[in-house]
Amino acid sequence: MLSQQPTTLQNGSRPTNTHILADDSDDEGALASTLVEALQVANEEELDDEEPFDDLDGAMGQDQSLSAVALSMQNTQDDLQARLAAAAQPLDFSAPLEVRFGSYDNYCSLFHFILNSEGPVELELPTYYWAWDVIDEFIYQFNSFCIYRNRVARKGTNEEEIQALRDNPQTWGCYSVLNVLYSLIQRSQMNDQLAAIKRGEDPALFAGEYGSRPLYRMLGYFSIIGLLRVHCLLGDFTLALQTLDDIELSKKAVFARVMAAHFTTYYYVGFSYMMLRRYADAIKAFSHILIYVSRTKNFHKQNAQFDSITKKNDQMYALLAMCVALSPTRLDDTIHTAMRDKYGDQFAKLQRGGPESLPVFEELFLSACPKFISPIPPDWDNPGANVEPSQHHLQVFMADVKNAMLLGPTIKSYLKLYTTVDLGKLAAFLEVDKEELRSQLLVFKQRSRQIRWTDGGLLEGEQVNTSELDFALKGDLIQVSEAKVGRKLVEWYLKNLIRTYQ
Repeated sequence: MLSQQPTTLQNGSRPTNTHILADDSDDEGALASTLVEALQVANEEELDDEEPFDDLDGAMGQDQSLSAVALSMQNTQDDLQARLAAAAQPLDFSAPLEVRFGSYDNYCSLFHFILNSEGPVELELPTYYWAWDVIDEFIYQFNSFCIYRNRVARKGTNEEEIQALRDNPQTWGCYSVLNVLYSLIQRSQMNDQLAAIKRGEDPALFAGEYGSRPLYRMLGYFSIIGLLRVHCLLGDFTLALQTLDDIELSKKAVFARVMAAHFTTYYYVGFSYMMLRRYADAIKAFSHILIYVSRTKNFHKQNAQFDSITKKNDQMYALLAMCVALSPTRLDDTIHTAMRDKYGDQFAKLQRGGPESLPVFEELFLSACPKFISPIPPDWDNPGANVEPSQHHLQVFMADVKNAMLLGPTIKSYLKLYTTVDLGKLAAFLEVDKEELRSQLLVFKQRSRQIRWTDGGLLEGEQVNTSELDFALKGDLIQVSEAKVGRKLVEWYLKNLIRTYQ
């Protein structure tokens, strides 16, 4: 167990920054260059700073002593390099319990050495993306262990495994994982460095003794992305978005240089927005990364993680389909076509709404949501009391879907036919009670107003009307106004012109 207590993110006011789809991020690009280039020149600088040995031709005893020390240091260095490489190796999902316990001990030993040694650890990173692989695998093993433990607790049949898990309640605990991530961020002073970049200051002035080393810089940076993922898995979507206040979501960001990190970031940002009912921002986040992947998929076919990226890509299209059904908006033609190819029949049912759309929402949500985990150990004495976390979040999501989709699409289709209509007349069309319709209209109007991000942190934004239809209810009279979204004729003309010549 790591001895260092969990730390908090830096206090104080944060500078205003630009986030989603902000392509002109020169400051973040400067930090990206700093982090990546530092890995390339670190070894050369260390060699230049070393002092030469003065008395290599000393006495035989001194030579033997130096040789023994050098050999010991070389063995230690080789062992550390082996541990570094092993930390990034994926663990099989079906690994036995003993292997999971051993992997946890290895991670604790490695992070304890990195965080609690006397002074910064002098280690050469295997690759510049090694830090992401370590953080990603660390969180993956934590996630898979929690799912495995919860499954064993619900079945309640394997007494040997149950007893082993009872005896090790802190193994792969939430406290331990969060402790590691927050400690790596504080050691590297990464939040201070990112804030300094946004103020136009030199991040090296805030890096400190640890943050100036490539090992701590990269681990600290990707630990912020890791916190986004962990908080989302735990169901705290507000805190998940808040962790990215110091990171800009742009193509020039550091995480964008590692495809898996790039994809993971936008997936969890978009999903967090969706669960917070900010569907417009979720659509923007999903569309951004899906357009990027569609344009670069040929390049990424050579990536070792291409299969997992493809699976996550399909999940994001499913999430996007649900968001568009809940908050209709115009999509990029490439994304719209791909979404219809993958989920055409299901998307049509989602758009029609009504009771028949609810099973489709449930199916797509369970197939595309993260593998949620519980923040506490299961109740071993009452197996039936251990609820599947994904089912809990599904119920929360479906409560909002039912309010939106049971009558919402039908009401909208009728309102489009009128500029003014009597409440009783519309209730007769819908075959519902007049007062029930009044309540549904208020729900429909309230849902059409969402917080949309414009500037600042990811949680900030201004309230706007996201529907193309607006109405006012004065007594029993409904006055309707429709704001039509103009079609981009140039894009439509060029697209059809290309089709003509193909």
